[in-house]
Amino acid sequence: MLCGQNSTKRALFLGNSYTASNNLPQMIDNVANSTGDDLIYDSYTPGGYTFMGHSTNATSLNKIAQGNWDFVVLQEQSQLPSFPDSQVENQVYPYAQQLNNLINQQNPCTETVFYMTWGRKNGDASNCVNWPPVCTYTGMDDLLNERYRFMAEENNAILSPVGAVWRNIRANYPTIELYSSDGSHPSVAGTYAAACSFYATLFRKNPEQITFTAGLTNEVATAIRTAAKVIVFDQLLEWHIGEYDPMANFMVEELGDGQFSLTNTSENATSYLWNFGDGTTSTETNPSHTYTSTGEFTIELTVESCGKTATYAQTVIVTTLSLGEVDNPKKEVQIYPNPTHNFITIESSEEYIGKSFYLIDITGKMVMKANINSLKTFHDLSNLTDGVYFLKVNDSSNSSVKIVKK
Repeated sequence: MLCGQNSTKRALFLGNSYTASNNLPQMIDNVANSTGDDLIYDSYTPGGYTFMGHSTNATSLNKIAQGNWDFVVLQEQSQLPSFPDSQVENQVYPYAQQLNNLINQQNPCTETVFYMTWGRKNGDASNCVNWPPVCTYTGMDDLLNERYRFMAEENNAILSPVGAVWRNIRANYPTIELYSSDGSHPSVAGTYAAACSFYATLFRKNPEQITFTAGLTNEVATAIRTAAKVIVFDQLLEWHIGEYDPMANFMVEELGDGQFSLTNTSENATSYLWNFGDGTTSTETNPSHTYTSTGEFTIELTVESCGKTATYAQTVIVTTLSLGEVDNPKKEVQIYPNPTHNFITIESSEEYIGKSFYLIDITGKMVMKANINSLKTFHDLSNLTDGVYFLKVNDSSNSSVKIVKK
């Protein structure tokens, strides 16, 4: 899932002062620019705003309606997701779903990103008496982590786990001050941690390659980037990053005589391209295919959705071919003498010049392959044992004619 080349992403940020502090979207762009990537962004972040507020706000809705976003980032009011279950179920989850639905309606290829925030430095003192779980940083942070995970899972969305990155930094680099003086909003270091988390989330790249430091010391910036790598980049699927990309897969059933049935088991794809390894292709979802020659062939399926592709391949071995017979495979092709002793003449119309034909024995094994190079071609069969053979012209008819060699 690692993007190996420079890329540009478009993101809309809907949140409040946690997103606005130190201009997080601009810092993500600065971080990305330092690695050769680019973030084109817009934002709407009124102080204290909630998902409920954004769901009816004309500015928020108009920005969503542009529909040209790769990502829309949703950040809830900092305390609300940590409140009691009944309150969250009534005031948070329905509006997260409503916003996600609006995003998908405008552009089904846009990914919703939930911005997991963090517990307050010493817990939420203003709500501690009425709701003890938020009295400490870890208690509040646990609830935020749990509720943001739930929203991502319920809405088939992805997470930018900034709160989890903060917890790693607090545990492993306790001297780094992530909070501003109010113990709630991020310091420059806190916003830098969020920017590194978002870089790994949106670009799926290792944040350790970032060179922008936001004015922090190299030691502090390096520690923050390391935390973002460990929590986000090393565990992308933990946060559903890439989980909804197209995945190619299929099952092969051999029916015999060069015939195969293919069952498409791909996920998250909207279009399919099959390459059967013999010069033919198909865009059907579950095609079947008949080979006209024996040998080893690689069947390759490429799937696509929203500009993302994935490929899967399997090898099949064709040892026998169909012996289905008609009096003459095409009236434009004449084969004589038949029965024959040592040679046959193939007389055809111009449309068959350049095509190939196959001679198959009664076991289905191909014993001869040659081209039709002119209107009348002669072919020596003297090296073949006497018996019954079937001649197949390589065209769409998949028919054959019986030839007797005496």
